[in-house]
Amino acid sequence: MAEGREVQWVEVTEGQVGQRVDNFLMSRLKGAPRSLVYRIVRKGEVRVNKKRVKADTRLALGDLVRIPPLKLAPQEAVREVSDNLRNLLAGSVLLEGPDWMVLNKPSGLAVHGGSGVKIGLIEALRQVREDLDFLELVHRLDRDTSGCLLLAKSRPALLALNQSLKQHKMNKQYLALVAGRWPARRDFVSARLDRYDAGNGERRVRVDPQGKVARTRFGVRETFAGATLVEAEPITGRTHQIRVHASHAGHVLLGDDKYGTREGARLGRELGLDRLFLHAASLTFPEPTSQRPVQIRAPLDDALETVLDKARRRQ
Repeated sequence: MAEGREVQWVEVTEGQVGQRVDNFLMSRLKGAPRSLVYRIVRKGEVRVNKKRVKADTRLALGDLVRIPPLKLAPQEAVREVSDNLRNLLAGSVLLEGPDWMVLNKPSGLAVHGGSGVKIGLIEALRQVREDLDFLELVHRLDRDTSGCLLLAKSRPALLALNQSLKQHKMNKQYLALVAGRWPARRDFVSARLDRYDAGNGERRVRVDPQGKVARTRFGVRETFAGATLVEAEPITGRTHQIRVHASHAGHVLLGDDKYGTREGARLGRELGLDRLFLHAASLTFPEPTSQRPVQIRAPLDDALETVLDKARRRQ
């Protein structure tokens, strides 16, 4: 846990240069919720070189950070990583470089804790990988989406990979099982997307002419009776983009409890699907130091392969 009875004084090392104070604390205080980190910074309990700082203050080499002793209330403590989750994450690493790693993220695991989620992938991985002083997400995947997830193990790598993402030098290919027969002629779906509150605090996305530009390339991989396995490549990176664009095209993703239909839900049940069929199957990005292209593929898990086998037998 993040609890401690004594003040810690931590010197900023080369790998932590430029890191925000809040992210630095999150990596050090394994088990502390982000809300608590913001609270101790706001109260001035965290000091850098004996001076008050803000959560977004950037750290420099040799800075001395004061971290106060913490006592977590049971309801706000981030859960300790279970042995099952520890083993699951350890077995999910697809490839690891000197300053980055790619995981095959399991479905059902949020990348961040919060909003009722006691522990997310990044918080769990920081507990598991105690050898790392720095670990941050380069991009995100929805909680129910599985597949390739890229993380940075140093701030320079994070900045380089974020730049590659902004410059569209990073390519992501997804596999999705959708309802109906996707027409072979349909290549791109272009529809502006807008985020809104569904009324219960849940965020949703809808097609809206006033929304942000969004474009997804789709291609047919395999056709079944009543369903199609498609490849989806998001050209832009909007929230729930593939799910909403597929629905907008008239082919909802099977297992989608946010944007699906009754017919899609029925078909999913018949195929034995108990989760969203959306998988980040491959990821290509420039290696942050050498800029050489790295391509990684994440295999479908056994449950999704079983669903496809059932779909083939329905032909």
